[in-house]
Amino acid sequence: MDNINLTNSEWYVLDCLWEKSPMTVMELVAALGDRLGWAKSTTITTLRRMEDKGLVICTVEGRAKHYAPAVQQENAVRGETRSFLDKVYRGSVGLMVSAMARDKALSRTEIDELYEILRKAEEGEI
Repeated sequence: MDNINLTNSEWYVLDCLWEKSPMTVMELVAALGDRLGWAKSTTITTLRRMEDKGLVICTVEGRAKHYAPAVQQENAVRGETRSFLDKVYRGSVGLMVSAMARDKALSRTEIDELYEILRKAEEGEI
């Protein structure tokens, strides 16, 4: 699935499913209730919409519905990152990093990680 654009609610559900999958409706109700205070009806409605959009796969075993993600976490993260960059920084990674550096939002460790990522990109390792 290309061009993935998820709502916050969809992210919450998929985050649970990427962590552990498959999960029953009641496992998701419990997990999302604990994390977000969602009611059972909110979870069920969100799952139904996500199934219609092709974001989750539902299988029925006996009386229990089991849900699994239909999108890979890496693809969703990549799509969300591109959307965020386009929306907030006009697509410029440099502008984003510059803003974070000016706000002192980067630790020494994160700066070292960025240098390593850039080194690997320059050498074609990524």
